[in-house]
Amino acid sequence: MQTMKAALVAAIGVVALICCLLPGSAEERSRLALIVSIDGAVGPASASYVKEALAKASERRAEVVVLRMNTPGGLNSSMREIIADVLASSIPVVGYVAPSGAHAASAGTYILYATHIAAMAPGTNIGAATPVQIGGPLPGLPSGTPDKNGKDKNDQPKDAMTAKATNDAVAFIRSLAELRSRNADWAEKAVREAATLSASGALQAHAIDLVARDQAELLRQLDGRMVEVADGKTQRLATKDAVVEAIEPGWISRFLAVITDPNVAFILLMIGIYGLIFEFMSPGAVAPGVVGAICLLIGLYALNLLPINYAGLALMLMGLVLLTVEAFNPTVVIGLGGIIAFVLGALMLFRSEAPGYHLSWWVIGITAAAFAGFALFVLGSLRRVGKAPALVGAQAMQGLPAEILDWNGNEGHVFTHGERWQARGAETFKPGETVEVADVIDLTLLIRRAPARTGEGGIS
Repeated sequence: MQTMKAALVAAIGVVALICCLLPGSAEERSRLALIVSIDGAVGPASASYVKEALAKASERRAEVVVLRMNTPGGLNSSMREIIADVLASSIPVVGYVAPSGAHAASAGTYILYATHIAAMAPGTNIGAATPVQIGGPLPGLPSGTPDKNGKDKNDQPKDAMTAKATNDAVAFIRSLAELRSRNADWAEKAVREAATLSASGALQAHAIDLVARDQAELLRQLDGRMVEVADGKTQRLATKDAVVEAIEPGWISRFLAVITDPNVAFILLMIGIYGLIFEFMSPGAVAPGVVGAICLLIGLYALNLLPINYAGLALMLMGLVLLTVEAFNPTVVIGLGGIIAFVLGALMLFRSEAPGYHLSWWVIGITAAAFAGFALFVLGSLRRVGKAPALVGAQAMQGLPAEILDWNGNEGHVFTHGERWQARGAETFKPGETVEVADVIDLTLLIRRAPARTGEGGIS
């Protein structure tokens, strides 16, 4: 009996101990800081990467997500996708411009303003958030002649579309500043005047919340801060002893990062188009058609994610058509017109002037030269081969010499092309006589006497 009581007391003690330890263990497990890094231009790959990372952070119930940025800017559409995901996140997102020497310009400034807590490392800068996707001079920057007071006469954007884009950007960044209780006036100045701030200046201007030298110091400073997440709940951060884990981009994000490079998308498009042209010119090759179709579809998918100018795409296609016509009907003028149309279309293809999203002159020049040569020489060679006499079949046998093996009336057998053939003819021939193949009907040769040659080597 005493033994049973002792066992019961021990069991109760063990259960109590487990119950006491479980909350602490759960708390420790929840103290996870996930690091998401954006290095380079903001684009579709970045947006996909951030979306995947925030979903993973929500599944793992991370304490915080640190969005480490070093970006010159990027596409407006991708920037807005990232901001929408950050605003909808139930996990606090900390924007961190790092390491020293990094910057969060243009789209990076908007994203930093959208994060729950904004931080920068010493030696970094933010700003220059003027929208430039539609081209033209930067709104608000000196672009005209100064007046007698030394001020620029052009205080307002001349272009209506530029003014609309600027005003929309100002309203957007001010709304983010008001949401996060940051300096909205400086944010507007960053858009209208392309203003920039260093880390210490941004902290003094209340454009960011803190300055941290490294990741460890950042997590120490975040510990105990109160943030309001998407569902309206206020959360106290516990990051002092958090386990830090970096989230690597998934294969989809890495794939998008490759194909959404304008130069790669451009080359894929060209390979796809000429692969299909080669397949149509030489049916049965299979490989050019398969590779061309795959490259064309991937290239079109990439173009669908990028801001393209359809007039430029039309000019490129017209240039390719003209180069193909030049291969079949050499006139020089059509070929030059095709090259000019192709180059102009390539220059106009991408509307965005965002950093990292423009075609390289080297790519345009090399591609134009390569495909002009392809059209003029390869397709021209295929055309000449198509017009050359057949080397097999009935046409190839016409005019071949044949030796009579046996003959009876108007038919017999002959030896030609290394084989014994049944033959017919309008004349009578003797065995051993040399004749000429006139035509082939089914498997029977029509033969005739070979023209007699003159002494000078001619034919009589």
